[in-house]
Amino acid sequence: ESSYEGDCPICFLPISFDKTKSTLMSCCSKIICKGCVHSYDIRIFQESLEPTCPFCRQPASESEEEVVKNIMKRANANDPVAMLQMGLRRCWSGDHDDAFRYANKAAELG
Repeated sequence: ESSYEGDCPICFLPISFDKTKSTLMSCCSKIICKGCVHSYDIRIFQESLEPTCPFCRQPASESEEEVVKNIMKRANANDPVAMLQMGLRRCWSGDHDDAFRYANKAAELG
């Protein structure tokens, strides 16, 4: 049975309610279970590959600025997960009006 977070797009197991057991990928806004991330990291290490997203294969972000840029790019494409992430980031920075706008738009988009 799926959680409200849905299923991991790689293994299709339900995403845990425990946020420490999943990772939000900023490049594609997919929530991936830690098991799939761990398996992919092992493959990257064993085969000496460049780190990429286990879902979309985009190169891994190397800085927080890159993460924010990726989230903003997804938000501009009307991705509700990215909109919510931008809203949370705005809330944490104290910009509650902008946070509300992002969260409201995320809710409208589903």
